[in-house]
Amino acid sequence: MFLSKRNKIDSTYRQYDLLAGLFMYPEPGFTGIVNYVQAYLHENYPKAAKELDVFTAFVSGATQNEMEELFTRSFDVQSVTTLDLGYVLFGDDYKRGAMLVNLNKEHKEVGNDCFAELSDHLPNVLRLLYKMQKPDFRAELVEKIIAPALRKIIGEFDPNKIEKKNTVYKKHHKTLIERSEHYGTIYQLPLRALYKVMEADFRIKEKIEPGYENGFLNSVGRELKTESVS
Repeated sequence: MFLSKRNKIDSTYRQYDLLAGLFMYPEPGFTGIVNYVQAYLHENYPKAAKELDVFTAFVSGATQNEMEELFTRSFDVQSVTTLDLGYVLFGDDYKRGAMLVNLNKEHKEVGNDCFAELSDHLPNVLRLLYKMQKPDFRAELVEKIIAPALRKIIGEFDPNKIEKKNTVYKKHHKTLIERSEHYGTIYQLPLRALYKVMEADFRIKEKIEPGYENGFLNSVGRELKTESVS
């Protein structure tokens, strides 16, 4: 097990409470949350802020319906992946059940409301990191659960994997919900930003694969510029 490093800027782990907001269903006011997190990361975690830049720009110009549809298409209906960490790591195996039981105890101990989601849902786990008073358990949770699950979730945004999923969805559902060619996988950016923050706060040895190719970022930048002019 690796040990947590005290973040020299914010040693309270409040950053994870803030980051949790990026992965909640985008209710009205979501743009303000994203902009606040972007500013916080820019000041405290510049590498993570760079990962989030394009997502923040997109959110600032997106409609409420567009954000809701994007979130649903990413994590719910005919989704790219899920934000339930235990399912990502263990599927329906009994190990996930044991993990949920243990996480439930931790959530209750610190008074962390999981709302309608399960105890392994990413925003709930991030808020748990902030509230818990167990440094060793926090480090272990990051090492054995959150970091490896994030690597898997980010990996699911690979175009080849998405194409395979779409083939299955089309076979079973007959129709396929359209996904934007440019923005359909943009939720991997806040996930990457979160991972960069964890790299700064904890001794994570494994690195995530490089992000979008420059061509994607350039095309997004051009499209955002065009939209702002029009």
